[in-house]
Amino acid sequence: MQIIPQMLLRQLYNRSSLANSEQGVSFSLKNRLKDVTITELISVKINDKEINRQWITMDIGDRHIAAADISSAQTVAFPLTKVLAVHCKIEPLPTGKYPIDIAVRTQEFGKLHFAVEDSISETTDHIVRIPRNNNDDYSAEAIKTRQQFAAEFSNTKLEHISHYSFDPALLRGNIEHFTGVAQIPIGLAGPLRINGEHAQGDFIIPLATTEGTLVASYNRGMKVLNLSGGVTCSVVDDAMQRAPVFVFDDARAARDFVQWIKENFSKIAEEAEATSSVAKLRDIDPYLSNKFAFLRFNYTTRRCSRAKYGRTCHFCGLQLDFRRL
Repeated sequence: MQIIPQMLLRQLYNRSSLANSEQGVSFSLKNRLKDVTITELISVKINDKEINRQWITMDIGDRHIAAADISSAQTVAFPLTKVLAVHCKIEPLPTGKYPIDIAVRTQEFGKLHFAVEDSISETTDHIVRIPRNNNDDYSAEAIKTRQQFAAEFSNTKLEHISHYSFDPALLRGNIEHFTGVAQIPIGLAGPLRINGEHAQGDFIIPLATTEGTLVASYNRGMKVLNLSGGVTCSVVDDAMQRAPVFVFDDARAARDFVQWIKENFSKIAEEAEATSSVAKLRDIDPYLSNKFAFLRFNYTTRRCSRAKYGRTCHFCGLQLDFRRL
Protein backbone atom coordinates (compact mmCIF):
# COMPACT_ATOMS: atom_id res chain seq x y z
CA MET A 1 0.00 0.00 0.00
CA GLN A 2 1.41 3.40 -1.01
CA ILE A 3 1.58 5.71 2.01
CA ILE A 4 3.42 8.65 0.42
CA PRO A 5 1.10 11.21 -1.26
CA GLN A 6 1.38 11.69 -5.03
CA MET A 7 2.30 15.34 -4.56
CA LEU A 8 5.44 14.34 -2.65
CA LEU A 9 6.31 11.45 -4.96
CA ARG A 10 6.24 13.75 -7.98
CA GLN A 11 9.01 15.77 -6.35
CA LEU A 12 11.33 12.84 -7.05
CA TYR A 13 11.30 13.67 -10.75
CA ASN A 14 13.88 16.18 -12.01
CA ARG A 15 11.90 18.68 -14.06
CA SER A 16 13.22 19.30 -17.60
CA SER A 17 15.48 16.23 -17.40
CA LEU A 18 13.72 14.43 -20.28
CA ALA A 19 16.06 14.47 -23.26
CA ASN A 20 17.17 12.53 -26.29
CA SER A 21 20.57 10.95 -25.70
CA GLU A 22 23.05 8.52 -27.22
CA GLN A 23 21.23 5.67 -25.43
CA GLY A 24 17.85 6.79 -26.76
CA VAL A 25 15.77 8.79 -24.25
CA SER A 26 16.85 9.67 -20.72
CA PHE A 27 15.46 11.36 -17.62
CA SER A 28 16.49 11.54 -13.98
CA LEU A 29 15.11 11.29 -10.45
CA LYS A 30 16.47 12.96 -7.33
CA ASN A 31 15.67 11.64 -3.87
CA ARG A 32 14.21 14.61 -1.99
CA LEU A 33 12.27 12.52 0.57
CA LYS A 34 14.07 9.75 2.44
CA ASP A 35 16.67 7.00 1.99
CA VAL A 36 15.11 4.06 0.14
CA THR A 37 16.24 0.76 -1.34
CA ILE A 38 14.81 -0.16 -4.75
CA THR A 39 14.08 -3.88 -5.13
CA GLU A 40 12.29 -3.76 -8.50
CA LEU A 41 11.65 -1.41 -11.38
CA ILE A 42 8.05 -2.39 -12.08
CA SER A 43 7.40 -0.23 -15.13
CA VAL A 44 8.30 2.92 -17.05
CA LYS A 45 5.86 4.43 -19.53
CA ILE A 46 6.55 7.37 -21.82
CA ASN A 47 3.65 8.77 -23.81
CA ASP A 48 1.48 5.92 -22.44
CA LYS A 49 3.77 3.28 -24.00
CA GLU A 50 5.39 0.82 -21.59
CA ILE A 51 9.11 0.32 -22.18
CA ASN A 52 10.57 -3.18 -22.04
CA ARG A 53 12.73 -3.45 -18.92
CA GLN A 54 15.45 -5.11 -21.03
CA TRP A 55 15.87 -1.74 -22.74
CA ILE A 56 16.26 0.26 -19.50
CA THR A 57 19.48 0.95 -17.59
CA MET A 58 20.09 3.17 -14.57
CA ASP A 59 23.09 5.10 -13.28
CA ILE A 60 23.51 6.25 -9.69
CA GLY A 61 26.92 7.68 -8.92
CA ASP A 62 29.52 5.27 -10.34
CA ARG A 63 27.11 2.34 -10.44
CA HIS A 64 25.55 1.20 -13.72
CA ILE A 65 22.81 -1.43 -13.55
CA ALA A 66 20.28 -2.98 -15.92
CA ALA A 67 16.68 -2.56 -14.78
CA ALA A 68 15.92 -6.23 -15.44
CA ASP A 69 18.68 -7.26 -12.99
CA ILE A 70 17.20 -5.38 -10.02
CA SER A 71 15.70 -7.76 -7.47
CA SER A 72 15.46 -8.36 -3.74
CA ALA A 73 18.85 -10.05 -4.06
CA GLN A 74 20.40 -7.24 -6.14
CA THR A 75 18.96 -3.99 -4.82
CA VAL A 76 19.73 -0.39 -5.66
CA ALA A 77 20.38 2.01 -2.77
CA PHE A 78 18.79 5.40 -3.46
CA PRO A 79 19.99 7.71 -0.64
CA LEU A 80 18.63 11.16 0.11
CA THR A 81 19.92 13.90 -2.29
CA LYS A 82 21.30 11.36 -4.80
CA VAL A 83 20.39 11.45 -8.50
CA LEU A 84 19.28 8.35 -10.42
CA ALA A 85 19.60 8.60 -14.21
CA VAL A 86 17.25 6.40 -16.25
CA HIS A 87 18.22 5.51 -19.84
CA CYS A 88 15.68 3.97 -22.24
CA LYS A 89 16.88 2.41 -25.49
CA ILE A 90 14.04 3.67 -27.65
CA GLU A 91 13.73 5.91 -30.69
CA PRO A 92 14.39 9.63 -30.02
CA LEU A 93 11.26 11.65 -29.26
CA PRO A 94 10.11 14.63 -31.33
CA THR A 95 9.88 18.03 -29.67
CA GLY A 96 6.78 18.24 -27.45
CA LYS A 97 5.21 17.28 -24.11
CA TYR A 98 5.05 13.69 -22.86
CA PRO A 99 3.41 11.97 -19.86
CA ILE A 100 5.83 9.79 -17.88
CA ASP A 101 4.58 7.02 -15.60
CA ILE A 102 6.99 5.36 -13.15
CA ALA A 103 6.45 2.45 -10.73
CA VAL A 104 9.08 0.92 -8.46
CA ARG A 105 9.10 -1.38 -5.46
CA THR A 106 11.08 -0.50 -2.34
CA GLN A 107 12.00 -2.29 0.87
CA GLU A 108 10.76 0.56 3.05
CA PHE A 109 7.44 1.55 1.44
CA GLY A 110 6.47 -1.24 -0.92
CA LYS A 111 5.20 -0.13 -4.34
CA LEU A 112 5.60 3.54 -5.26
CA HIS A 113 3.77 4.76 -8.36
CA PHE A 114 3.55 8.30 -9.73
CA ALA A 115 3.08 10.17 -13.01
CA VAL A 116 4.52 13.46 -14.25
CA GLU A 117 4.71 15.45 -17.48
CA ASP A 118 7.89 16.66 -19.12
CA SER A 119 8.90 17.85 -22.56
CA ILE A 120 11.57 17.44 -25.21
CA SER A 121 12.84 20.91 -26.03
CA GLU A 122 14.77 22.22 -28.97
CA THR A 123 18.56 21.93 -28.76
CA THR A 124 20.06 24.69 -26.61
CA ASP A 125 23.76 23.84 -26.76
CA HIS A 126 24.57 27.50 -27.48
CA ILE A 127 23.19 28.64 -24.11
CA VAL A 128 25.83 29.27 -21.45
CA ARG A 129 24.94 27.41 -18.26
CA ILE A 130 26.38 27.64 -14.76
CA PRO A 131 28.14 24.35 -13.95
CA ARG A 132 26.46 21.99 -11.50
CA ASN A 133 26.98 18.45 -10.26
CA ASN A 134 23.80 16.38 -10.18
CA ASN A 135 25.25 13.89 -7.71
CA ASP A 136 26.67 16.38 -5.17
CA ASP A 137 26.48 20.06 -6.04
CA TYR A 138 28.05 21.04 -2.69
CA SER A 139 31.24 19.02 -3.18
CA ALA A 140 34.63 20.76 -3.29
CA GLU A 141 34.98 19.77 -6.94
CA ALA A 142 31.61 21.27 -7.95
CA ILE A 143 32.31 24.51 -6.10
CA LYS A 144 35.79 24.85 -7.61
CA THR A 145 34.36 24.29 -11.11
CA ARG A 146 31.88 27.15 -10.58
CA GLN A 147 34.61 29.42 -9.23
CA GLN A 148 36.73 28.79 -12.33
CA PHE A 149 33.67 29.36 -14.54
CA ALA A 150 32.90 32.70 -12.84
CA ALA A 151 36.51 33.83 -13.07
CA GLU A 152 36.79 32.98 -16.78
CA PHE A 153 33.33 34.29 -17.71
CA SER A 154 33.84 37.65 -15.98
CA ASN A 155 37.61 37.84 -16.61
CA THR A 156 38.03 38.56 -12.91
CA LYS A 157 40.32 36.97 -10.34
CA LEU A 158 38.32 35.69 -7.34
CA GLU A 159 40.57 36.61 -4.44
CA HIS A 160 38.25 36.42 -1.44
CA ILE A 161 34.97 34.54 -2.00
CA SER A 162 36.61 31.10 -1.98
CA HIS A 163 37.74 31.44 1.65
CA TYR A 164 35.23 30.23 4.24
CA SER A 165 35.31 28.20 7.46
CA PHE A 166 32.20 25.98 7.27
CA ASP A 167 31.19 22.79 5.49
CA PRO A 168 29.26 23.73 2.31
CA ALA A 169 27.13 20.59 2.79
CA LEU A 170 25.35 22.50 5.58
CA LEU A 171 23.85 24.78 2.93
CA ARG A 172 21.67 22.15 1.25
CA GLY A 173 18.20 23.61 0.89
CA ASN A 174 19.41 27.14 1.62
CA ILE A 175 21.27 28.17 -1.53
CA GLU A 176 21.80 26.79 -5.03
CA HIS A 177 24.97 26.98 -7.18
CA PHE A 178 27.04 27.78 -4.05
CA THR A 179 30.31 29.41 -5.16
CA GLY A 180 31.67 31.23 -2.11
CA VAL A 181 30.98 33.86 0.52
CA ALA A 182 30.97 37.66 0.69
CA GLN A 183 32.68 39.52 3.50
CA ILE A 184 30.51 42.07 5.30
CA PRO A 185 31.83 44.44 8.00
CA ILE A 186 30.60 43.59 11.51
CA GLY A 187 30.40 46.04 14.40
CA LEU A 188 29.60 45.21 18.03
CA ALA A 189 26.91 46.86 20.16
CA GLY A 190 26.09 46.29 23.81
CA PRO A 191 26.49 44.28 25.93
CA LEU A 192 22.70 44.07 26.31
CA ARG A 193 21.17 42.77 29.55
CA ILE A 194 18.60 40.03 28.73
CA ASN A 195 16.06 38.83 31.29
CA GLY A 196 14.51 36.01 29.30
CA GLU A 197 12.81 32.74 30.15
CA HIS A 198 15.83 30.90 28.72
CA ALA A 199 18.55 33.48 27.99
CA GLN A 200 19.84 35.25 31.11
CA GLY A 201 22.75 37.69 31.31
CA ASP A 202 24.70 40.15 29.20
CA PHE A 203 25.08 39.56 25.44
CA ILE A 204 27.19 41.29 22.80
CA ILE A 205 25.17 42.09 19.67
CA PRO A 206 27.01 41.79 16.32
CA LEU A 207 25.60 43.98 13.52
CA ALA A 208 26.60 43.42 9.87
CA THR A 209 26.21 46.77 8.08
CA THR A 210 27.86 49.54 6.10
CA GLU A 211 25.35 52.18 7.28
CA GLY A 212 27.21 54.84 9.20
CA THR A 213 26.03 55.64 12.77
CA LEU A 214 23.80 52.52 12.86
CA VAL A 215 25.94 50.60 15.37
CA ALA A 216 26.40 53.73 17.49
CA SER A 217 22.62 54.31 17.56
CA TYR A 218 21.91 50.74 18.64
CA ASN A 219 24.64 51.00 21.26
CA ARG A 220 23.06 54.13 22.78
CA GLY A 221 19.66 52.43 22.88
CA MET A 222 21.09 49.39 24.63
CA LYS A 223 22.73 51.65 27.22
CA VAL A 224 19.33 53.15 28.04
CA LEU A 225 17.77 49.66 28.26
CA ASN A 226 20.50 48.47 30.61
CA LEU A 227 20.04 51.51 32.86
CA SER A 228 16.32 50.58 33.00
CA GLY A 229 17.07 47.06 34.23
CA GLY A 230 17.55 45.28 30.90
CA VAL A 231 15.11 43.65 28.47
CA THR A 232 12.43 41.24 29.67
CA CYS A 233 11.38 39.02 26.78
CA SER A 234 9.10 36.04 26.20
CA VAL A 235 8.02 33.97 23.21
CA VAL A 236 4.23 34.35 23.02
CA ASP A 237 3.73 32.33 19.82
CA ASP A 238 5.73 30.45 17.21
CA ALA A 239 4.22 29.66 13.81
CA MET A 240 4.79 29.81 10.07
CA GLN A 241 1.73 31.46 8.53
CA ARG A 242 -0.12 31.58 5.22
CA ALA A 243 -3.19 33.81 4.92
CA PRO A 244 -5.41 33.40 1.82
CA VAL A 245 -8.67 35.30 1.40
CA PHE A 246 -11.92 33.81 0.02
CA VAL A 247 -14.58 36.03 -1.58
CA PHE A 248 -18.29 35.07 -1.56
CA ASP A 249 -21.56 36.51 -2.82
CA ASP A 250 -22.56 37.80 0.61
CA ALA A 251 -21.60 37.79 4.30
CA ARG A 252 -23.81 34.79 5.08
CA ALA A 253 -21.96 32.58 2.60
CA ALA A 254 -18.63 33.70 4.08
CA ARG A 255 -19.89 32.84 7.57
CA ASP A 256 -21.07 29.39 6.46
CA PHE A 257 -17.70 28.76 4.82
CA VAL A 258 -15.85 29.47 8.07
CA GLN A 259 -18.16 27.05 9.89
CA TRP A 260 -17.36 24.41 7.25
CA ILE A 261 -13.64 25.02 7.82
CA LYS A 262 -14.05 24.36 11.55
CA GLU A 263 -16.02 21.15 10.96
CA ASN A 264 -13.51 19.79 8.43
CA PHE A 265 -10.25 20.83 10.06
CA SER A 266 -8.87 17.26 10.30
CA LYS A 267 -9.29 16.65 6.56
CA ILE A 268 -7.82 20.05 5.71
CA ALA A 269 -4.82 19.36 7.94
CA GLU A 270 -4.28 15.99 6.27
CA GLU A 271 -4.22 17.55 2.81
CA ALA A 272 -2.06 20.50 3.90
CA GLU A 273 0.55 18.31 5.60
CA ALA A 274 0.79 16.09 2.51
CA THR A 275 2.72 18.90 0.78
CA SER A 276 5.59 18.95 3.31
CA SER A 277 7.62 16.47 5.31
CA VAL A 278 8.07 18.85 8.28
CA ALA A 279 5.09 21.24 8.38
CA LYS A 280 2.17 20.46 10.70
CA LEU A 281 -1.02 22.50 10.59
CA ARG A 282 -1.65 23.64 14.16
CA ASP A 283 -4.85 25.65 13.71
CA ILE A 284 -6.71 28.03 11.37
CA ASP A 285 -7.74 31.50 12.56
CA PRO A 286 -10.76 32.85 10.60
CA TYR A 287 -11.47 36.57 10.19
CA LEU A 288 -14.76 37.72 8.63
CA SER A 289 -15.23 41.07 6.92
CA ASN A 290 -18.43 41.50 4.93
CA LYS A 291 -18.31 38.92 2.12
CA PHE A 292 -14.59 38.22 2.69
CA ALA A 293 -13.31 35.28 4.73
CA PHE A 294 -9.65 35.63 5.70
CA LEU A 295 -8.02 32.41 6.93
CA ARG A 296 -4.70 32.41 8.77
CA PHE A 297 -3.11 28.95 8.56
CA ASN A 298 -0.66 28.47 11.45
CA TYR A 299 1.98 25.77 10.94
CA THR A 300 4.72 24.44 13.18
CA THR A 301 7.93 23.49 11.38
CA ARG A 302 10.55 23.26 14.14
CA ARG A 303 8.86 20.40 15.93
CA CYS A 304 7.73 17.12 14.50
CA SER A 305 4.61 15.55 15.98
CA ARG A 306 5.65 12.10 14.74
CA ALA A 307 8.93 12.05 16.68
CA LYS A 308 9.16 10.72 20.22
CA TYR A 309 11.31 12.24 22.95
CA GLY A 310 14.94 12.29 21.89
CA ARG A 311 14.32 10.11 18.81
CA THR A 312 14.67 10.69 15.10
CA CYS A 313 11.48 11.02 13.08
CA HIS A 314 11.37 8.45 10.27
CA PHE A 315 9.44 10.87 8.06
CA CYS A 316 11.36 14.14 8.29
CA GLY A 317 14.68 13.18 9.91
CA LEU A 318 14.39 15.67 12.78
CA GLN A 319 16.06 14.68 16.02
CA LEU A 320 14.83 16.75 18.96
CA ASP A 321 14.29 16.28 22.66
CA PHE A 322 10.79 17.74 23.08
CA ARG A 323 11.09 17.70 26.87
CA ARG A 324 13.36 20.73 26.55
CA LEU A 325 11.03 22.75 24.33
